Amino acid sequence: MGDQSFDAHDPTAAQGSQRTTTAAGAFSKASDMARDAGTKAKRAAADTASSMTDSVVGLLNEQLGTGAASAGRLANAMRVAADDLARESPLLAGVVRTFAGNVDGYADRLENQTVEELTKSASDYTRRQPALVFGLAAVAGFFAFRTFKNTQSVSSPPIQPTEQNPSGWKQGHG
Repeated sequence: MGDQSFDAHDPTAAQGSQRTTTAAGAFSKASDMARDAGTKAKRAAADTASSMTDSVVGLLNEQLGTGAASAGRLANAMRVAADDLARESPLLAGVVRTFAGNVDGYADRLENQTVEELTKSASDYTRRQPALVFGLAAVAGFFAFRTFKNTQSVSSPPIQPTEQNPSGWKQGHG
């Protein structure tokens, strides 16, 4: 093998060095572009999530207003029913009117609140009355479990197949 010289004035060595510098610059530029694209993608995702959250909250606030209006209509219908009941049962009519007043007050409070305020109120109530809230949750869970269990037992086929013998008694396999 011959003696090779890697002199700085060698044109092939200079071209190789220039290519390396150009490649490093291109890699650096590509890296910067990828970083910028990642930053833009993160920003776009955050903006999209924020706008979706705002849309969902706006929809929930709208539904809250609709629910409050429906509760107000229910209270008015209860008052009409109480007026009809007043001739036959004044005591029951008074109870219905009181309940209608409570529903109307509830509707007024709901109408003037946002979802955030309602969530904060529920959170504050849970902090003040944790035993009551968890007790109600347990009762609701119990009823949901019983409903699910009853629905499942009515619609489910038997686990084990049965045969009828000639006398009419069912026999299980096992």
